[in-house]
Amino acid sequence: MNPVVDAFTLLRRAADLLPDGAVSASGVTAGDVREEIGCREWELALYLLVDLGDSRSVRAPLAFWELLAEAARQMMLDRSSRWCRWRARETEHGVFRATLTLLTPEEGGTRRSAFDGDGRLVPVWDIGLRTADGERSTSIARLWVESAETLGPGETADVRLAPLTPEHWTHLARGDVLIMHEGRPVVGTATVTEASRPALG
Repeated sequence: MNPVVDAFTLLRRAADLLPDGAVSASGVTAGDVREEIGCREWELALYLLVDLGDSRSVRAPLAFWELLAEAARQMMLDRSSRWCRWRARETEHGVFRATLTLLTPEEGGTRRSAFDGDGRLVPVWDIGLRTADGERSTSIARLWVESAETLGPGETADVRLAPLTPEHWTHLARGDVLIMHEGRPVVGTATVTEASRPALG
């Protein structure tokens, strides 16, 4: 049986996967992170590593996100662990982002309360697919709300989607409209802002 690797070691290994010149949008460098790890500021180091990994100028590999997800789990930072697992999935399958507006009850929406936006909601989506006989064919995707912890009726937010069958979503492009369902009722509409495939190499 393999020995359990502690969070400190996992963070150090993740940092070692970043190029020395990596810099986040907020100016954090790989050197800054290694300094925090050396001071055993584990939670701050995790935050800075996630910030670096989320930077568009840094192509963090799958192993980077897997290491951070396990480190966050050991540190009992559940939301951070879920986010790192989410980013690992995006590394494998691509990124789908959209601007989502939930309908109010007055607009015909059936949702009466806000939901947590941390990737646990799994709604059904009409993404324009049809069966051979012309009937609507829906697809399932998890939902992560960016820059907000919850989203409620009448509110709009940028979201990320994690399709359970990514191959069904390859036709989507910026500007396409998706319909969100919980069961059969429509609860919101979303406009695609990014539909990217996994980076090669």
